[in-house]
Amino acid sequence: MAEYEVNGVQLALPDAMLTDWIRDKLVSGGYEAHEARAALMRLRPGQRVLELGSGLGYIATLCAGITGAENVVTVEANPHMLPVIEANLARNDVAGVTLLHGAVTGQAAGPDRIGFQTGSAFWGAHIATPDARSASVIHVPRLVLGDLLARYRPHVVIMDVEGAEEHLFDAPWPDHVRSVMMELHPARYPDMAIKRIVDCLSASGLTYDPGPSRGRILCMRRLRSA
Repeated sequence: MAEYEVNGVQLALPDAMLTDWIRDKLVSGGYEAHEARAALMRLRPGQRVLELGSGLGYIATLCAGITGAENVVTVEANPHMLPVIEANLARNDVAGVTLLHGAVTGQAAGPDRIGFQTGSAFWGAHIATPDARSASVIHVPRLVLGDLLARYRPHVVIMDVEGAEEHLFDAPWPDHVRSVMMELHPARYPDMAIKRIVDCLSASGLTYDPGPSRGRILCMRRLRSA
């Protein structure tokens, strides 16, 4: 079991999941650095957070330290990561974070379970495409974004879902969402998908937030009153 400290957060993962790339990111402090910067810049005590794509539990832990573990819900589709995330949350005394298992979609209608493609690198796992090799595809619970937004009423939504964000902006977002922070994956979809994401959030009363945005990290915030 490899153990690291990033931004004051204690993280560990099994040796079998460790690669040179992830080791370098954890040692240098570059692991999810832009996402962490955005969360630290905008999150305030008491705000409710919904994170889509838990990874190692790093961002959820950072958020819990600011807003309280009881205000953080994090979702992970890869079942192999669940015990790793739970252990990291406990390691940092934020086991009160709500951890959900499932892949998030935008459509309300559909099957209860959805194909999810795993791989040798945990950070690259994603909802299965039609041409995915069947040996690498498992079926996990399907969670509808609208249901999650209605149930947990987050003020802040953070997501890194390896391209699935393309399908999460087919309906207006509710007014209680004050800020959205996401990693875009332009290699997985055309420019029109990014335009649709921005247009949906703009129509929902949010605008580009230049401060925490950086590289592929797109941040949007609720329009301020004049």
